[in-house]
Amino acid sequence: MSEPCNLQVHVNGRQTFFLSQRIMCKYSTKLRKIIKQEKRRVQIKNPGIRVDDFPGGPDGFELVSRFCYNNGDTPITVSNVSLLHCCAVFLGMTEKATAVNLLHQTEVFLDGIFHWPWKDILTCLKNCEPFFPSAESCGLVEKLLCSLLTKIAQNSDANSLSVSSSSSSSSPETARTLSTQGVCYNGSMSSRKTAAAWWFQDLTILSPKTIEHFLRSLGSYGAENNNLVLTRFLLHYLKTAIQNNDKNLYIPTEYTGLADTAVHGVVQMGSTAFSCRGLFWVLRIVSGFGLGREKRGALERLIGEMLDQATLDDLLVSGGSSNGGAYDVNLVVRLIRLFAHCYGDDVSLHRMKRVGELVDMYLGEIGPDPNLKISKFLGVAESLPDFARDSFDHVYRAIDIYLESHPSVSLEGRSKLCRCLNYKKLSLEACKDLAMNPRIPPRIAVQALASQHPSAATLRTEEFASDNDGSVTGSTSCHKIDDYQLVLYKNNESDDGRSKSEEGGEEEEEMKTNLERMQWRVVELEKVCREMKGQMARMVKLSPQQNRHLPRMC
Repeated sequence: MSEPCNLQVHVNGRQTFFLSQRIMCKYSTKLRKIIKQEKRRVQIKNPGIRVDDFPGGPDGFELVSRFCYNNGDTPITVSNVSLLHCCAVFLGMTEKATAVNLLHQTEVFLDGIFHWPWKDILTCLKNCEPFFPSAESCGLVEKLLCSLLTKIAQNSDANSLSVSSSSSSSSPETARTLSTQGVCYNGSMSSRKTAAAWWFQDLTILSPKTIEHFLRSLGSYGAENNNLVLTRFLLHYLKTAIQNNDKNLYIPTEYTGLADTAVHGVVQMGSTAFSCRGLFWVLRIVSGFGLGREKRGALERLIGEMLDQATLDDLLVSGGSSNGGAYDVNLVVRLIRLFAHCYGDDVSLHRMKRVGELVDMYLGEIGPDPNLKISKFLGVAESLPDFARDSFDHVYRAIDIYLESHPSVSLEGRSKLCRCLNYKKLSLEACKDLAMNPRIPPRIAVQALASQHPSAATLRTEEFASDNDGSVTGSTSCHKIDDYQLVLYKNNESDDGRSKSEEGGEEEEEMKTNLERMQWRVVELEKVCREMKGQMARMVKLSPQQNRHLPRMC
């Protein structure tokens, strides 16, 4: 005879079950209590009850219902034991309800957990994640983690979780084989290709919440982490999370605590366990997880102290969408300042010049970035003291690359960009190239040439530049240019007289030639300007009504 379905159960607001009240209440003390309270409240013979926060939702309740309708018997496996156990605890399916109860059956199954294979423990732990609060409150997570740690300890050496292999073996049996064969690996994280312990990759299937409990059970979460192996594991775990981003499994805020824990471990180990390149690798990994300001600052200080050991590839850290550029230029500026601040006047000239060479290469690399602002370029170029460079040729080349990639930069912007140059430290070849470079403002070119020899310093450079940069008109402009021609030729004649009595006459002659070229370049610019003004005047005569709308060209 079939039982009447006189009980409606709304589970987590998602699904309604129509069941026999007698059968369900036979195995659950909590359902009895809820039904009794509901009858008193509404005075209805066949009440409908709501069950919220049920472990596993409708799927979990269906498993429990099958257990009840099958006279207290259901297959228990590694895949469903965690869900059945939590459901039994939630519904009070204990000996108080009946001798044949679900809680007792799941506990008996879980008693053999320390003899389970490694993969079964991981599977059961992974299955707890959809209803993690329930599994944690009933002690199931702690029990599974204890079993997991036991497996790791049994198949690792005496140095506490430090056995590692060149590849993830996916089981402790392979690790034991490697150990018996005498295979030994270095646990130092000196490069990004450091070998991972056999259990690293297997634990990447677990959620950040589970990994957090894993670390807490070892007393190595947050500021308590001083274990190199666990730090290496966290870095491997975070790197895998980034790689799995295309699977929509990566929510950065969930990993922030783990990233802070990893960085704390890295800072604790310092340069004894991590090279400069390894630290940059760490920075790239943790940057996308909302790293705390204090932790990030500590990591950057550690890198800044070793900046002279970095390479160009290390500095090319992606800027991300928030920085508006291809590279994180602000990071490099901070690292340079930290390097200079950490050592102050005690830093050796050799180390400072190594950083100077590195920065010059970096400037040449970031120059083509179309989103790079002049202020950021100057921030990098001017972050080092003058003595860090023997020559400014590479800085000039970087400026030229920048201007070539940014043709719309104004005359004022180009002049501002050149302020980071020390003309006295430019080679003669670089200075000649600068003088003939159409992207360099005339005033800058004259100053650079004048700095090559004291005799050229007598030129009235500033007056010359100010008149050339501004707008001049008509015959007044021609008179000014003629005056400067006289000044140039007069000085050139005196220079020529001195050059005959001094060594290096050929260089002076070459410099005078460059100055003359600069003068004729200015004359040509003035000529073009006058032609444009003439064309504008003719256009105004033809269309007087549109006069106010014409742009001012010169």
